[in-house]
Amino acid sequence: MPSPEPGRPVRSDARRNRDKLIEVARAAFAAADGTVALETVAREAGVGIGTLYRHFPTREALVEAVYAAELDDVTAGAPALLAQLPPEKALRAWMDRYAAFVATKRGMADVLRASVASGRIATPATRQRITAAIGAILDAGAKAGTLRAGADPEDVTLLLLGVFLSTPGEQDAERTGRMLDLIADALRP
Repeated sequence: MPSPEPGRPVRSDARRNRDKLIEVARAAFAAADGTVALETVAREAGVGIGTLYRHFPTREALVEAVYAAELDDVTAGAPALLAQLPPEKALRAWMDRYAAFVATKRGMADVLRASVASGRIATPATRQRITAAIGAILDAGAKAGTLRAGADPEDVTLLLLGVFLSTPGEQDAERTGRMLDLIADALRP
């Protein structure tokens, strides 16, 4: 979030408001079947609509901020999971995080498509970050002997995208889990 004036730090209450707006918007977009009213996001975050628009002058700006925060969380999750779990378990737990990331995008699909089309969100950069996270887990697993050596992280990314595209609704959550288990099993030596 840029400072209001160059060299001037952002007030802590402004940072809290922005973070709360993103948190509420994340939940609202994930739960929505259609468009989420920005007034609802502001109200649930405990701020006025003016505060929302000061931080996010357009719906697109809010969606892009939610997308960026979610992408940061999912890609940063790989090293954290590897620090806590054996690589094969970290891989499966990370897949669940990635599935949640994709599910959250369903309520933002139209705006995200427009942001990608305009170049404000670069899909190659997103895919590179996801593939790098998968690659780190696969490398750790190969070194530990618990995941197949030589598995291409880009192939795994494409497999995951195929699962998410073929199981688009919440009613498919159980099937998504089973398919992710199959991918994880296929990556064992």
